[in-house]
Amino acid sequence: MNPAKRHAIFSRWRAANPRPKSDLEYASPFELLVAVILSAQATDRGVNAATRKLYPVANTPQAIAALGEDGLAPYIQTIGLWRAKAKNVVATARLLLERHGGQVPHERAALEALPGVGRKTANVVLNVAFGLPTIAVDTHNFRVANRTGLAPGKTVEIVEQKLMKFVPEEFMLHAHHWLILHGRYTCKAIKPDCPGCNIADLCEFKGKTAS
Repeated sequence: MNPAKRHAIFSRWRAANPRPKSDLEYASPFELLVAVILSAQATDRGVNAATRKLYPVANTPQAIAALGEDGLAPYIQTIGLWRAKAKNVVATARLLLERHGGQVPHERAALEALPGVGRKTANVVLNVAFGLPTIAVDTHNFRVANRTGLAPGKTVEIVEQKLMKFVPEEFMLHAHHWLILHGRYTCKAIKPDCPGCNIADLCEFKGKTAS
């Protein structure tokens, strides 16, 4: 795909949704961090249902650490892999208190040193909470990047590298949100909505749906 076409795709996404937001609900960097940890192999809707009950009770590292795993468990038992996530969230809260004064760090290495925080989670927090031009590659934007031809690659790491290289600078801040939302609501895995897609004429997918 040539640079002009990439620019046109992101221009259309920006025109349709100038300031895209995460579907996860949060009111602080720590709430976002916890929500993203919980969202692994889970839906944002399911995570939001859990955090709506959790955050009024505990939404700081101090409060989560005080709850402990047993105290946290009842709030997140509806989420997949909740036992491991409870362990990671509580351990992360304690490390934030011990190493970072209870604040979420805005350095990648410090974030990735927290339990349950991998590169994707760190990218989300850096981008959404701190406004850094990172791109978190999940199943949705991995699919969109490959299917459209924007940044094809066989691994998440390759796709991330290509997106960081190919996405025009003016779109970098919101790029991963546009990709995720497009994959979640339009360019769906089983049956993409090509007739309702606002970049269908620019997309290089050879198997476009007709209805």
